[in-house]
Amino acid sequence: MEMEKKLAGSTAVMFASTQTLVVGTGAAGLNAAVSLVKEGVRDVVILTEGKMMGTSRNTGSDKQTYYKLTTCGETPDSVRKMAATLFDGQCVDGDLALAEAAMSLRGFYHLVDIGVPFPFNGSGEFVGYKTDHDPNQRGTSAGPLTSRYMTEALMAEAERLGIEIADGWQVIRLLVDETEGEKRIRGVLAVSVSREEQPEFLVVAAENVVYAVGGEAGMYKTSVYPGSQTGGMGPAFRAGAIGKNLTESQYGIASIKFRWNLSGTYQQVLPRYISTSADGTDEREFLPEAFESAEAMLNACFLKGYQWPFDPRKAMNMGSSLVDLLVYRETVLEGRRVFMDFRRNPSQAETDGQFDPARLSEEAYQYLSQSNGLQNTPIERLNSMNPGAIELYRSHGIDLYTEPLEIAVCAQHNNGGLAGNRWWESNIRHLFPVGEVNGSHGVYRPGGSALNAGQVGSIRAAQYIGHCYRGEALSFEEMCERFESEICDEIAYGQNALHAEGECLNLALERGQLQEWMSRAGANIMN
Repeated sequence: MEMEKKLAGSTAVMFASTQTLVVGTGAAGLNAAVSLVKEGVRDVVILTEGKMMGTSRNTGSDKQTYYKLTTCGETPDSVRKMAATLFDGQCVDGDLALAEAAMSLRGFYHLVDIGVPFPFNGSGEFVGYKTDHDPNQRGTSAGPLTSRYMTEALMAEAERLGIEIADGWQVIRLLVDETEGEKRIRGVLAVSVSREEQPEFLVVAAENVVYAVGGEAGMYKTSVYPGSQTGGMGPAFRAGAIGKNLTESQYGIASIKFRWNLSGTYQQVLPRYISTSADGTDEREFLPEAFESAEAMLNACFLKGYQWPFDPRKAMNMGSSLVDLLVYRETVLEGRRVFMDFRRNPSQAETDGQFDPARLSEEAYQYLSQSNGLQNTPIERLNSMNPGAIELYRSHGIDLYTEPLEIAVCAQHNNGGLAGNRWWESNIRHLFPVGEVNGSHGVYRPGGSALNAGQVGSIRAAQYIGHCYRGEALSFEEMCERFESEICDEIAYGQNALHAEGECLNLALERGQLQEWMSRAGANIMN
């Protein structure tokens, strides 16, 4: 993609054009670009803030899941059954659920073919397991970093196919015109994100834009999104894109010094939950006061391993999500700090100072017994059941043997987003929101279904573009004829906000206040 310096009115901009522009280098964006080339679209460019940024490359979990049709054993499964599971999760349109089920194996086997190391048995079956909200055994995993392996393999495939990546550009405006009442995208305006004194602005004309900017991670103070992920729905809404399910996000307990979901064995080994005042004094256990018995409390903590996402239904009758509510109360309402301490047992789990398995529910006891997890302390149990979980934190400067782990109820995934049809096309024609930015995921989504949705949606968008939208991008003169005033106004506003003396927009202060409000009143507890 050749960039030329041009004048829009009296404003200097860089200009480039491409047949299809992909915005974002996560698993969905990269797969869109790769799929476009395989559909015969040769003029494809990826625009990104940073190739190594984003959620796909920088997150994981105890066992990061990919959701697909069952491919092993005797359990019967079908496209319609999987579609029904997705649809029953609420806020998933039936046509999208059917497409995600029908295309799940195509997306999965493509990842296998390009090198993602999903495990299989001696007969070649990709063995599955039950994930949350899953009636079958559709889950599979390449380990805690499944999505990173996906992005790495897809990046290598994009490089093999010669797809150009323009790095260091943030999209700040979608350039959309309207003809006979129908909106249609014609390109984007982007700004360089390097720390130069004078940022550059880039106009990219494109026949199609695949928008893979991820979730709105930058909205929250307590977040398990990577710090490099901010989100990009704002420019789409400003351009007239329709949103859907925007209140539906997923939250759960996570560490905040190093951002990581505390699911799976982190909960099943039954660490001690404590809170302190802001200065680290006045330590106390706070869970027992809300539970009627030691067994009920320990069982709720144990079940957080399976039931990590906050679910209001599981906050009733001393369920596992009551733990989230209690952590929220301590941190947000009381202004205290909360920690999971793997060095000591919850006092309710001990008799005469020793871990007492007789205090556990039958389910928790059987699981720990069969997993060789009945040692005396949580850290010993974690080391026996999942030593990699300890090493993960050690690699980020946190030693679970010697220090407690500070936590909060954190935003983790945006289940709502931009609306799209069954080909993932927005109401703005030629604009295709794919991945987490597309609001197709549902309230009670099966674990791992978002990874499948990103792969399926990007393939579907590529198919439609490859067969229906093969026109050429507008010239610079045509772009100026339509968009010169808004390009110039946007650039002038940005320059004034960044450099106006005495009236400079304090972006850090504004964003910090927004994040504080959202975590207090617009997250798992909404006002």
